[in-house]
Amino acid sequence: MDSIVVTGGQELSGEIPIAGAKNACLALMPATLLSEEPLTLTNAPRLSDIRTMTQLLQSLGAEVSSMNDGRTIVMSSHGLNGQRADYDIVRKMRASNLVLGPLLARHGRAVVSLPGGCAIGARPMDIHIDALTAMGAEIELKDGYLHAEAPGGLKGGTVTLKFPSVGATENVLMAATLAGGTTIIENAAREPEIVDLATCLRRMGAQIEGDGTSRIEVQGVDRLGGATHPVVTDRIELGTYMLAPVIAGGSVECLGGRMDLVAAFAEKLDAAGISVEETGRGLKVARRNGRPHAVDVTTEPFPGFPTDLQAQMMAMLCTAEGTSVLEERIFENRFMHAPELIRMGASIDVQGGHATVRGVERLKGAPVMATDLRASVSLILAGLAAEGETVVSRVYHLDRGYERLEQKLGAVGARVERVAGQ
Repeated sequence: MDSIVVTGGQELSGEIPIAGAKNACLALMPATLLSEEPLTLTNAPRLSDIRTMTQLLQSLGAEVSSMNDGRTIVMSSHGLNGQRADYDIVRKMRASNLVLGPLLARHGRAVVSLPGGCAIGARPMDIHIDALTAMGAEIELKDGYLHAEAPGGLKGGTVTLKFPSVGATENVLMAATLAGGTTIIENAAREPEIVDLATCLRRMGAQIEGDGTSRIEVQGVDRLGGATHPVVTDRIELGTYMLAPVIAGGSVECLGGRMDLVAAFAEKLDAAGISVEETGRGLKVARRNGRPHAVDVTTEPFPGFPTDLQAQMMAMLCTAEGTSVLEERIFENRFMHAPELIRMGASIDVQGGHATVRGVERLKGAPVMATDLRASVSLILAGLAAEGETVVSRVYHLDRGYERLEQKLGAVGARVERVAGQ
């Protein structure tokens, strides 16, 4: 397996282009299953998860091709010949479950393996199942697969999510576009990726109102057409690279960044003594004066502080002045990066869903191991502030969510190198 070697102590200066959102693209791609006409996505990220979703759609009979060095994805589902999402593909990525709603809506049948992905705690499918059942689906779990049917077609109604799950909202939203009558999604997720999906579906002819709020209303239509849609900026990649100059020192402009995508995160940076300036091209980030200050962080559904930036924020707080408390409210087992940061000299005490971080003046390079996607990049960020060399192993997680990280950080002065595994 490949490793990433980081040599700390380099201040950063320059520009980092931010890619299209992984989590948005992984929801937009299954939308092609709703129509016989082509769906084209621009500003697509070039990631292993995108390749996995491509394989899944192709296994169902969809045509998927990439253009413009992978930044444009052209899809057509006019010749679908399957409704089964096999374990061998689905186990690699949790977002594979997003084919369930579209397949049910268009074909009335789907067989989908229970999904895989990062080991950051249980992320059950019950919210998806309950919501689709409320729309008339009959779903049974057999041999690790969800067997779903809607013999009379999906029907509109009020679907109340017990938690504002992004994935469940996306699955129901896509299913509702072709369901009979009106579907109202209560306690819907409000993330920018939901708004991006709804915008794309409207371009395909769907009738959707209320996306970006906790109540979404969808009037079902008989058919959807094709569309061309640009993928929204990746707010998690944006937040990750915003932290790089905070940890290493210097100043970086994140091209394509938008304040509305990271408002809660930017508020915490401001409280920590970090300057975040909107420019005509993105967001420019730099320390105001010396080391950042400690801040407390609680992860919450959007528009709160994102769980996908918790690990990176912890890496920054390891060298902040004072004591910070991070509370993880979205996923259990999402402090697995803490023991690796401790190997680098961090002072962290984890008790259940709380982590207390006492800032130290400097971290020290060490061999560490990535446990999930966001943990892997948090260790690389920590390496930017560490004395000597940090070797991050098991970085196959990293390639699921960050395209060309070594080149992007290297372009602003970081010493980051990928070493091929034996």
